[in-house]
Amino acid sequence: MAWFVRSCRAWWCLLPLFALSYPVHAAPDIEVASADQTDVIETREVVVSATKTPIPVAQVTSAVTVITGEELERKKIKTVIDSLRLAEGVFATSSGGPGTEASVKMRGAAAKHTMVLIDGVIVNSPTTGTYDFANLTTENIDRIEIVRGAQSMLYGSDAMGGVINIYTKRGVDKFTSSAFVEYGSFASIREGLQASGSKGPFDISASLSRWDTSSFSAVNYRRGAYERDGFHNWQASGKLGISLPKDGRLEFNLRWYNSDVNFDGFADSGAPADVFGAKQTNRNLIISGTYDQPITSWWNQKLTLAQANAQLIANSGTAGYNVNTGQNIVASPTSCFPNFDTCFTPFSTNLDTLNQRLEWQHNFQVRKELLLTAGYQFRQEQGDASGFFGPSSPNKLITSNAGFAQAQVNLFDRVLFTGGVRQDSYNVFGDATTYRLTGGYLHKETGTKIRASYGTGFKAPTLNDLFFQGFGNPNLQAEKSKSADVGIDQSLFQDKLKLSVGYFWNHFDNLITFLSVPSPNCPASSFGFCPINVASAKPA
Repeated sequence: MAWFVRSCRAWWCLLPLFALSYPVHAAPDIEVASADQTDVIETREVVVSATKTPIPVAQVTSAVTVITGEELERKKIKTVIDSLRLAEGVFATSSGGPGTEASVKMRGAAAKHTMVLIDGVIVNSPTTGTYDFANLTTENIDRIEIVRGAQSMLYGSDAMGGVINIYTKRGVDKFTSSAFVEYGSFASIREGLQASGSKGPFDISASLSRWDTSSFSAVNYRRGAYERDGFHNWQASGKLGISLPKDGRLEFNLRWYNSDVNFDGFADSGAPADVFGAKQTNRNLIISGTYDQPITSWWNQKLTLAQANAQLIANSGTAGYNVNTGQNIVASPTSCFPNFDTCFTPFSTNLDTLNQRLEWQHNFQVRKELLLTAGYQFRQEQGDASGFFGPSSPNKLITSNAGFAQAQVNLFDRVLFTGGVRQDSYNVFGDATTYRLTGGYLHKETGTKIRASYGTGFKAPTLNDLFFQGFGNPNLQAEKSKSADVGIDQSLFQDKLKLSVGYFWNHFDNLITFLSVPSPNCPASSFGFCPINVASAKPA
């Protein structure tokens, strides 16, 4: 914990240091692209995630979908997981009612192969590799960018299947505020406040909301379940921007949520069970800061510092009801054999994770037709567990250093190419080299775009895979992938209607799966199984 405090403070001290001391010689007459440049993003036709530089949607040569904040409001979509169901090529699932586990898969890859960022912060869990969308609501969200296919060249691990990038609204124009209150089924109530605006060099956007429901049964009360499972979610977000001389910008983002959900489960035999007192608490704090500043008329830099803290507290409850047999179920601190239908093994756990990232990116507008990008990234993941899933092994970290370079070629706004390479170095398994090539042709007169891409990806083993007490395997290697796609996009009626057709192909190697022991590839395991790398796989 002391290390966390020291590192956090040091990181945030860097931003004003850069803002005050870095030389600036920029001329305003030439626009230089920069990753996540928010003053360009106000135009809805601009996408950042595909190249880490803002480019018009029509010129993106990757498979991309943008869901705007206006669309979320128009369709009254309350949760991000529901919004992702609008996107093609995205498989979004939930395990039950509000607050229960929700995940996303893309293009045949697993949920852990999709990287999720919120305002530049990687929120994938260091322990599972996935991000749980269960508690993320749509308040104060400006847009969601979804890029399908292997994106490890730009984003590193976790991006074998694609990237979901979520951006908070920016305050513009005069200050305004609003409030809402909703009441609906299952004794659900939602209420919230929002405010945004700008004055002088400052702009701000903030929101606070609450979602509460108490009459939902995860198992289904029609099958005999009679305990109602509550869900309580507090959420806040904010963005503060400061305009600097010579088109520079300093920006801070914060998103916090605290949620409680009662959940049901299963008897040890697998039968659905109405479980009494089972509860899970999730607390998340996501913070980021960016310093974006042109250095010359053709050279732009961006420094990003990002951190995600997550805490999960779970308790299995004390008793339950088997809806198949009508029998009561009691918790047993020992083995339930042979009374699996009337007994379950209780547990409680406390899991704390920390995900930190530093990225320094430079963009060079060599010519009007050529934009070069180079960057460095440091990432650190840490987890600590106690209770049923611990204690974890002390001082276990996953750290990585990476460098990447990319070239974008734009000929006459018609012929488009991107190519890049990345090298990651990890403390747990070694190095990983990835690359990506894309190309396309835009027929502006008809709004027709033909695109194609090919890239490689990797997924580093998680903290659970490597160090979980009882089955972790420290000998694991990174998962690897190859990905290709071709497609045609057609805009009609002045971009009011967009049609897309495409084909993709994936190939995965070194997939991490669980096998029963004994096995020559597994160390001793008290659980009877452990994770190992298997050969190749092609998703069905």
